[in-house]
Amino acid sequence: MPRIKSSRRFDKAYVKLPRDIRDKVDKAIKLLEENPRHPSLQTRPVQGFEGVYEARVDIHYRLTYERLPNDLLRVRVVAMHDEALKNP
Repeated sequence: MPRIKSSRRFDKAYVKLPRDIRDKVDKAIKLLEENPRHPSLQTRPVQGFEGVYEARVDIHYRLTYERLPNDLLRVRVVAMHDEALKNP
């Protein structure tokens, strides 16, 4: 089971989200920690950014993360779909 670490950029974006979206982000991170390949996350690599993946929070929001050594995942960005993938 991987450990989760958040980037400063992620933390700044997270606190600005509406409460209901933060709840969904929390759920997505828990699933990511339990199983990064959980079907509801619909994880996939971000094109053009080697080692960076996107995971679904809901129909509009995505988070991005990267895999680090020692079974560590660093969540990088949480934002609306297009914004999250513009600079993951």
